Amino acid sequence: MKKEYLLPLNELDLLAKDLIKHIDDRDLVVILRGDLASGKTTLVKNIVKAMNIDDNVTSPTFSLQSVYGENIFHYDVYNKTLQEFISLGMLEEFENSGVHFVEWGDEQLQNLLEDYGFEVMVINIFKENDKRQYIIEA
Repeated sequence: MKKEYLLPLNELDLLAKDLIKHIDDRDLVVILRGDLASGKTTLVKNIVKAMNIDDNVTSPTFSLQSVYGENIFHYDVYNKTLQEFISLGMLEEFENSGVHFVEWGDEQLQNLLEDYGFEVMVINIFKENDKRQYIIEA
């Protein structure tokens, strides 16, 4: 599947609802790629809200992982190499049933996850003036 959206941030609920349909209670790793302030965390906030989970979503930059509800996991690997991420035991976290959002996940992480049999979706986010382009590959 490959889909593209061009949306202002105040219309992210449309994308969030479509992604929830695609997730459909599956175990999935969603890698979010984009520049600083492109809206990676904002997208996760909108998805969590659309799933009727009333948790405060923030970037897990310093905590490395946040959990929302019972099965929504959110990671930020901006300051970590893949080796550091693995040595912290974070790779095992993907074995938890649910949806795992990974900000700043690179191709090396994607390939590793796919080699281990995890289903991976990649969302590339690009700034376009007051809108964002979302390119989704699953």
